[in-house]
Amino acid sequence: MMRDTVLAKAVIGQDTLLRKIGLVLTGSLFVALAAQVSVPFFPVPMTLSTLAVLIVGLTFGSRMGAATLLAYLAEGAMGLPVFANGMNGASLVGPTAGFLYGYVGMAWLAGLAVEKGLARGVVSTALCGIAVSALLYIPGLAWPAAVMGKTVPELWAHWMAPFLIGDAVKAVIAAMVVYGGWKALEARRG
Repeated sequence: MMRDTVLAKAVIGQDTLLRKIGLVLTGSLFVALAAQVSVPFFPVPMTLSTLAVLIVGLTFGSRMGAATLLAYLAEGAMGLPVFANGMNGASLVGPTAGFLYGYVGMAWLAGLAVEKGLARGVVSTALCGIAVSALLYIPGLAWPAAVMGKTVPELWAHWMAPFLIGDAVKAVIAAMVVYGGWKALEARRG
């Protein structure tokens, strides 16, 4: 399997500025659409955002993945309804802000795992995705703890425990999507 590069580069070839801009905008749109698939939980909705962020990081690599999520945050800051439930810049200071900011690091770490050869097959990619998803809880929980004064039991009960299984499932799905992309590319070239 071709693992000397990330999937996006293997598919599009030469990295030109125009292609990079196209990837960033397409990736940020993908994350924005995934954010609209939402199950109403309070205070944090369950969305497909983390699935999309993992896919972006695992296919774009660390730098392009992080740039894509920075663009996503900038789009929301400009007032575009890209966050869960059609929200925009207000979410950047609301209860989910820590998770939103954490998406940048999540995409970067997922991409780094691919670039360093840690995410090679479905299982290793899923394990990397689970680990990266777990790390998202650091900024995700730090924000409501610091800004809203939430306690550890509150954070566990309302901000973390209900999402753990879903995050693991999303990491496995992301691994399957990326692995399937590599297999499709190999078959096309094959």
